[in-house]
Amino acid sequence: MRAPSLGRIMLGVSLALVASGSGSAQEVPPVPFYADKMNLLVYLDDEGEHPVTTLDEWAVRRSHILANMQLVMGPLPGPERKVPLDVQVVEEEQLDGLTRKKITYASESGHRVPAYLLIPDDLAGPAPAALCLHGSGGARGRTAGLGEDYPRYALELAQRGYVTIAPDYPLFGGNKVDLAALGYVSGTMKGVWDHMRAVDVLLSLPEVDAERIACIGVSLGGHNSLFVSAFDERIAAIVTSVGFDSFADYMGGNLSGWCQGCYMPRIATEYDKDPARLPFDFPEVLGVLAPRPLYIHAPLGDSNFKVESVRRCIEAAAPVYRLFDAEESLIAVHPEGGHGFPPEAREEAYRFLDSVLAHSR
Repeated sequence: MRAPSLGRIMLGVSLALVASGSGSAQEVPPVPFYADKMNLLVYLDDEGEHPVTTLDEWAVRRSHILANMQLVMGPLPGPERKVPLDVQVVEEEQLDGLTRKKITYASESGHRVPAYLLIPDDLAGPAPAALCLHGSGGARGRTAGLGEDYPRYALELAQRGYVTIAPDYPLFGGNKVDLAALGYVSGTMKGVWDHMRAVDVLLSLPEVDAERIACIGVSLGGHNSLFVSAFDERIAAIVTSVGFDSFADYMGGNLSGWCQGCYMPRIATEYDKDPARLPFDFPEVLGVLAPRPLYIHAPLGDSNFKVESVRRCIEAAAPVYRLFDAEESLIAVHPEGGHGFPPEAREEAYRFLDSVLAHSR
């Protein structure tokens, strides 16, 4: 029997996973549990295990991955959560060659997200854009150039001719929010929604080319760049720096760091912090992104996310990229260094984005 197409699968999943606001696990329909999350080229149904040899068959496994992610993160909000963006400019300043605005936008009813929006001067036409997601340390505006000694990719990409937006992550910086009151069971899913709405902000601007939107982040922003891109296919290219390894390898299997309210508390409350019981892992998240260009910066000395585990995740996702005949779109670099995104590493990532988004300075 021929597997359904990706479009039909994703339509069914998106309709079934609309959040009602209660955040209960029952909102996500039953999907198969995959014990081996490194083997992506199989899918399960009532008749057992089947090999994935076509894109239609991969669509089945892909839909299962997205549904299993929502078992842990809570359901992805549906379009009924959208309200007018009502972008408000709090501050505006002219820098050399660009304008930096401190803004807020309406993510949903009752909640506004603070962000920095940077727009280059004298654009010849619609430009590429980047959603820039910060790490967990320091003042939130640092990616936009405020403060010192922090990866300034929102500013640096704007200096290269990108329109950039850098929103505050839920419960960080100025993004104060009562997650439960809004129906969320994790900061992760609230982050996904806020970041998708940041993409809406970019798309509302005449300066932005809708076909050339990237996402980039370090550490906290490194895994959130993967999460939002998994659910939002408007994002055409992804850069993740020091953002992940397999749950099975994270801190020797101690998942306490992932269980905070700003992340995914269900890892503790529903899955007892047991990597073997979790319904998804990062190899699957990488596979979901195929065939979009993905750049992974994973230094050899990262103490948070072990490079050996990152490599295993990439090796597991590579067959999916090959299925799309897009092996060249999955790029990983493993330079010397620790948990960070230094200037030379950022410059390489920018060249990657320039290349895949056909952008020249």
